[in-house]
Amino acid sequence: MARSLKILLIAILLAGAAVLVWNYTTLQQQAHDVRTTDARNAGIKVFTHYGYFVNPNVLVFDLRALSGDNSPVDVTRTLLQFAERQKHRRFDRVILAYKGTAKFELKGDYFHTLGNDYEHQNPVYTLRTLPENVYQLDGTPAFGTWTGGLLGVVGKQMEDLNAMHRQWYLAEYATGG
Repeated sequence: MARSLKILLIAILLAGAAVLVWNYTTLQQQAHDVRTTDARNAGIKVFTHYGYFVNPNVLVFDLRALSGDNSPVDVTRTLLQFAERQKHRRFDRVILAYKGTAKFELKGDYFHTLGNDYEHQNPVYTLRTLPENVYQLDGTPAFGTWTGGLLGVVGKQMEDLNAMHRQWYLAEYATGG
């Protein structure tokens, strides 16, 4: 009996280690590379993994830390650069988390588009349209879409971008969380 239990424990440990290695080599290593290959990303720490570490249809982009020198644009750029590194992959959804707590989600197709468009899309367009592609965890839109005159629309889109960052991590970061 004791031998069977030892074999079972070893098998569980090996399976767990294999899951961690899989997450690291397919996701976290690229997140680390994004942070280290662009000096503007210094201070931003992201933990990326599959949903519950085993669901390859869900990506978790978990912002763990940032420095006082980082801006919301730096965080967004890190997300976009990571999307570019994952453009060969397809996810059903991408969870935006802060310190282990899920806050928002992106549709997988939109994340794929972000990755494909990173090198040639106007970054201002990407920034201002990002919030209208962000969803609450229940699947409802987190922010609206705007119509009307260009200046008014851009102003509202940028307000939404700031609100997205506040709700994702800035409010907690500002209080020491």
